[in-house]
Amino acid sequence: MTSGTVFHLSHLPLRTWFRIAWWVTNQKSGLSALGLQRMMGIGSYETAWVSLQKLRRAMVRHGREHLTGHVEVDETFVGGLRRGEHSKRSKTLVAVAAEIRGEGIGRIRLQRINDNSTQSLVPFVRGCVAQGSTVVTDGWWPYVSLPKHGYIHKPTVLDGKGREASKAVLPRVHRVASLMKRWMLGMHQGRIVGDKIEPYLDEFAFRFNRRTSPTRGQLFSRLMEQCVIHGPTTYKQITGFKSS
Repeated sequence: MTSGTVFHLSHLPLRTWFRIAWWVTNQKSGLSALGLQRMMGIGSYETAWVSLQKLRRAMVRHGREHLTGHVEVDETFVGGLRRGEHSKRSKTLVAVAAEIRGEGIGRIRLQRINDNSTQSLVPFVRGCVAQGSTVVTDGWWPYVSLPKHGYIHKPTVLDGKGREASKAVLPRVHRVASLMKRWMLGMHQGRIVGDKIEPYLDEFAFRFNRRTSPTRGQLFSRLMEQCVIHGPTTYKQITGFKSS
């Protein structure tokens, strides 16, 4: 019955999985493994953590549509410095793309990237923005090759320096980045960095892209649909992402 789904070979009853998914989609601020363990009375922290990781991975639908129209793209650092650290090396660079829908924001995409070079930024755009779309960026040089890949590039050189100047040019991606960091800080104290951050970026995007759903039941229903079609995720595949 559960073969080929997220629930494949799980020791948890389906009823428990449904309850976990319901709590995940009904907590606007997200749900940590410790919080889930306490709320559900799950025997071990690791079981709660693995369950959440499997659901987070199912939140990315295979073959999902690319962003279209006018799309803002930028990068942001996520995470904080530990005691004794004095640089951005302990932070994780995340690329952000957000559809421009009038004065508002359409769908978004988030992805951890190694650096802000052409080799990292162009593949991010190609992986989440449809060709023929207009990509709006600041004046950072790695984006200049986008027209060669079928995009209309609209760069804007910042009038001044600093965060405020960048916000004026790319208000939507900065809004998304601010909300994402606040969400991670509230649920996980902002300490998710490196490879560990990817499932959490997927969860935030899943929530944000369905923020206009009239009921939480629709989020639950969509997550269940994706759990059925996503396929199983093994413990070995996810142990490299262990976090809070």
